[in-house]
Amino acid sequence: MTEFIGIIPARYASSRFPGKPLADICGQTMIERVYERASQELQQVYVATDDDRIAEAVRNFGGNVVMTSANHKSGTDRIAEAYTLIGSEADVVINIQGDEPFIAPSQIAELKNCFSDEATDIATLCREFDKSDGFEALFDPNKVKVIFGNNSNAIYFSRAIIPYIRGKQWTEWLDQRKYFIHVGMYAYRAKVLQEITRLPQSSLEIAESLEQLRWLENGYRIKVGITDAPTIGIDTPDDLELARVFCIKNNL
Repeated sequence: MTEFIGIIPARYASSRFPGKPLADICGQTMIERVYERASQELQQVYVATDDDRIAEAVRNFGGNVVMTSANHKSGTDRIAEAYTLIGSEADVVINIQGDEPFIAPSQIAELKNCFSDEATDIATLCREFDKSDGFEALFDPNKVKVIFGNNSNAIYFSRAIIPYIRGKQWTEWLDQRKYFIHVGMYAYRAKVLQEITRLPQSSLEIAESLEQLRWLENGYRIKVGITDAPTIGIDTPDDLELARVFCIKNNL
């Protein structure tokens, strides 16, 4: 039986929003909300941080925390170190975004389901693009697009619109096929996690500024699960205000 562990990377320093993990959302810190939701689906959950303030806050609400280096360039590197420090023997490590306080446990469950295929090295999520948002929203380079095969393995991720539909005006594209937007959650087999942190940056990764392209270029299989659960990522203080409104409206 596959054993899973969830690790939430959390940094205090942020150019756009310092102290974000400790921001209050209707009486709870953001990191506590993420931790509680992850714990609904996972028996093992840890916060990985390099900041004593975050560590203290996690211990205060009874959570597990592990202190990691302050020199990591990505959350992937941080959770790889955390996994080693914890001494976990879990088969799969789930990287849970620390700035999505309303993450749905069903999304974590979908990631777990991807590993029923023994060939899966890495898993991630996507959602179907809502045509009512219009072509301009699809064109947004901050909305990463993904295409995957019949086996649900990723073929490519891009900030551009993929696939291009030949012979049709762009105004017709949304009526021709479904488009899928990447949801930036990942899970890795433990051995694979250690391997990918040692890979140098790849040409496609540098071109698109997408870490997952490094993994594809090196032959790793990324299984793509589909979710329809909404998420609210918090990158700025303005996003935090929207999250508070969402929290009050939905009595969370």
